[in-house]
Amino acid sequence: MQRRHFITSAAATLAAPAIARAATAETFTIILDWFINPDHAPLFAAKYCGAFARAGLDVKLIAPTDPDLPPRLLAAGKADACLSYQPQLYLLVDQGLPVRRTGTLIDKPLNTLTALGSSGIKTLADLKGRKIGYSVVGMETVQIATMLKTAGLTLHDVTLVNVNFNLVTSLESHQVDAVIGTYRTYEDIQLAQAGLHPVIFAPEDYGVPTSEELIVLSAVNGLKNPALPRFLAALKQGTAALLADPDKMLAQFLKDNPSLNDKLDIASWHALPPYFAKDPAALDAPRYIAYRDFLAKAGLIKKALPLADYAVQITA
Repeated sequence: MQRRHFITSAAATLAAPAIARAATAETFTIILDWFINPDHAPLFAAKYCGAFARAGLDVKLIAPTDPDLPPRLLAAGKADACLSYQPQLYLLVDQGLPVRRTGTLIDKPLNTLTALGSSGIKTLADLKGRKIGYSVVGMETVQIATMLKTAGLTLHDVTLVNVNFNLVTSLESHQVDAVIGTYRTYEDIQLAQAGLHPVIFAPEDYGVPTSEELIVLSAVNGLKNPALPRFLAALKQGTAALLADPDKMLAQFLKDNPSLNDKLDIASWHALPPYFAKDPAALDAPRYIAYRDFLAKAGLIKKALPLADYAVQITA
């Protein structure tokens, strides 16, 4: 079962951990992309090292009951920020949602196209005549087509199967020969721990532009929120503290979230540090423009808008 694609009532209740409140702290609410997991480590580290408190912020982390809700709740004024994904950002703006990227937690892609070692698939060319599982129509099918093109194949050379986020189970049951959407810091580790020897293809190595995996969104009317630059500065301090002592941060994280004290989540925690953005406020403009053009060319967005309509860099 995929970490990113299910939630229990217990996990939802867990989503707002106790956060020390300074007497004059200003509340800053951020809706997570999904339930709490190691991807959110910099947020917790900023709490544990006291960075949020020093910034005068009482940061509340809220897990949504539906992963599609955070940007819409943000636009409706229900939070100060939310977490989302760079590829999704363009679709949200294309739909007219008044949101902008203002920060980054994970500045490298995590998703992969993965097969099992027993499948005999060693290169993308070996996917000819095979079944590929996907979860998100449009975005993932375009990524698959782009990757296949580098091997001289098209979507007509494979069979696409919507596995409805059951990525690992569809591989294990041989319902499909490969899947797209696994994370190199989670499901691919899960498959390796199970002795299934995953064969991993990173989309950015096969024609798909590099994108940021986990980003912070703000509503357009909240871009001048004076708490936002303080939040991002504190997040930068938290990331530095995390990278300096990941084991100490992990111990507190597991104390706060005991349901995640398992072999897979601990391995994910230790795999993630190279992917965290050291400066969450920094904006890689060429990367955002390149992915915009990629989606426009694929017909997934109606129009390629100016960079400022998607992402901005917040300064103190």
